[in-house]
Amino acid sequence: MTSVRPPAFTLPAAAPAADARPHVFTVHGRRIEDPFAWLKAPNWREVLKDPAALPADIRATLEAENAYAAAALGEADDLRRTLVAEMRGRIREDDGSVPDPDGPFAYYTRHREGGQHPLVCRRPRTVHRIAEEAGDAETGEEILLDGDREGEGLAFFEIAGAAHSDDHRLLAWGADTKGSELHTIRVRDLDTGTDRDERIENTAGDVVWNASGTAFFYVALDENHRPARVMRHRLGTPQAEDRVVYEEADAGFFVNIGRTQSGTYLTVTASDHETAEVHLLDRAQDEGPLTVVSPREPRLIYSVEHWGSYLVILTNADGAVDFKIVTCPLDAPARANWVDAVPYRPGVMIRHLHVLGNHLVRLELENALPRIVVRDLKGEEHTVSFAEEAYSLGLLPGYEFETNRIRFVYSSMTTPSETYDYDCVTRARILRKRQSVPSGHEPADYVTRRLFATAPDGETVPVSLIHRRDLPLDGSAPLLLYGYGSYGTLMPASFRTNLFSLVDRGFVYAIAHVRGGTEKGWNWYLDGKREKKPNTFSDFVACGRALIEAGYTSQGRIVAHGGSAGGMLMGAAANLAPELFAGIVADVPFVDVLNTMLDADLPLTPPEWPEWGNPAESEAAFEKILSYSPYDNVAAKRYPAILALGGLTDPRVTYWEPAKWVARLRATMTGGGPILCRINMEAGHGGAAGRFDRLEEVGLIYAFALMAAEAAGPGAR
Repeated sequence: MTSVRPPAFTLPAAAPAADARPHVFTVHGRRIEDPFAWLKAPNWREVLKDPAALPADIRATLEAENAYAAAALGEADDLRRTLVAEMRGRIREDDGSVPDPDGPFAYYTRHREGGQHPLVCRRPRTVHRIAEEAGDAETGEEILLDGDREGEGLAFFEIAGAAHSDDHRLLAWGADTKGSELHTIRVRDLDTGTDRDERIENTAGDVVWNASGTAFFYVALDENHRPARVMRHRLGTPQAEDRVVYEEADAGFFVNIGRTQSGTYLTVTASDHETAEVHLLDRAQDEGPLTVVSPREPRLIYSVEHWGSYLVILTNADGAVDFKIVTCPLDAPARANWVDAVPYRPGVMIRHLHVLGNHLVRLELENALPRIVVRDLKGEEHTVSFAEEAYSLGLLPGYEFETNRIRFVYSSMTTPSETYDYDCVTRARILRKRQSVPSGHEPADYVTRRLFATAPDGETVPVSLIHRRDLPLDGSAPLLLYGYGSYGTLMPASFRTNLFSLVDRGFVYAIAHVRGGTEKGWNWYLDGKREKKPNTFSDFVACGRALIEAGYTSQGRIVAHGGSAGGMLMGAAANLAPELFAGIVADVPFVDVLNTMLDADLPLTPPEWPEWGNPAESEAAFEKILSYSPYDNVAAKRYPAILALGGLTDPRVTYWEPAKWVARLRATMTGGGPILCRINMEAGHGGAAGRFDRLEEVGLIYAFALMAAEAAGPGAR
């Protein structure tokens, strides 16, 4: 166990104090004061495209915050470098994905030694089999897209996706060069290795080809940065001539595209967080009209796969809260024709449906543990599962349809990820890859546990945790408690190499599976949204207290960490129970909830109303959001050390949310801290795009956690 003491915070004489400029507005007769509203740039749309357009007074404020945070954490530079070196040492730098067969080729991604960005590659399928058996990773390799070369010289570069045409001659790929998620799509001729002239701007980045490879479909963003239109681009024509295939009239619905596993259909899905509508278009008849599967109905969610003369649909129809699988004739897809194939079973949530030529495969969750269930044409089923107390299991779809093979990835908090090919007929598991940890990892040195906390309303909340086997469980250990709890997102108990830089320094690392996720089924999500959103926050606090009671840590020794909607959780927890925490890391935190939900022009606001409520239309929603919005509930009390991180070009959680929150905290709190804010002036929601640049950000977070725990008292080493 590492025993070097972390350094102390080094605070300049005075923290930045943003101007408090009077700004008052009234909603539902309530008067709201927002003295830091001016930090929202009036030209925010322009700033997303060109960060240099940020007004000078706002830029000066953000730069002052960055300078203060750098000074406060200055003594941790050596620690951060050590942490980054450790985390990098756990990465196999030339690692790659398991090649995925598609017709004559096997496609995969990999990194080169020292490379920041992925390489998109393929090998002839026959060559791949021979080379794989010989342990040869290079023979026959064709690099289709070199992320390092494409991103060279750019402050930010991220590949959104790459899709090859059915005839394997062309590759359409999208990239973001600002962090603002405004992607440009280009088309590469794989015979010559060069890009064609066309550039498709302001897209979501995803591409689906038509069957002939003469055109592709993409999603265009509207003036408010929302994915609103599906376009068809004919190769060799200008973007201005692209045809609108689908346009969504409701600003509350986002649009995305995909293709069925059979490859026959383009899927166009319009959805918010509780309603979906799917349209199909034959990829061989791309001039033809879209066919709606079932017109949207409030709170009806469904997704569609194609299976011969049938559609197979995963849905919550007819009160199937945790979802069921139905089938219907391809030529009569209306809801009235849906017939149960896998009926709804309360407490068993079907998370994913995968359709092959002769098998229906589903990933389901029961008692917070996942399993894979395979059904053949006779209706006979068998299960693929594992025996650990807490683990993660995921299906990888692959390209091919007429196959008996599925691929899945298994890991736990102590077990590195393992990628398996599974034969649905013979039931043979073939280990294709085990995650390598070059600097070494011995699972037996660690303990992973699943425990349950009791929430104030009596509900039991799962907690997954890991610590060193030799750690004294006497309450002296610091603990990092991670949480999210929104949009039905499940936080898996998976292997994360980075966390060992804390665990090997005496930390317990824990994940609070709070309401708002789906760890205990879809009701777990419903009980953590809209008027029930406060359950997410009280669950998190209950998890912290349960870990204290169980002897894993003690009050004031917990460092909380969450990002985006999980950053809102961090802000709410800081207001509810600041005494529990030595520190809080709020990564791109959604903390200005009321103001954001009142601003219908912001990219995500209308689609977010089903998640949080619409405070402009509903007084009840207004009062509920106002009761917990972290920015609006900062109080005159002592707060723990806080590190708030943001990105200047973030279209999801805008930079002014953490900036406003930090300004109000400093202006209101009576003690504690320090309160630090760092805005990445060259990135968006996901932070730095390069894999090693991202480690620098993780190193900063972990250095802050170690420093906060050290400041709280002995035990963190």
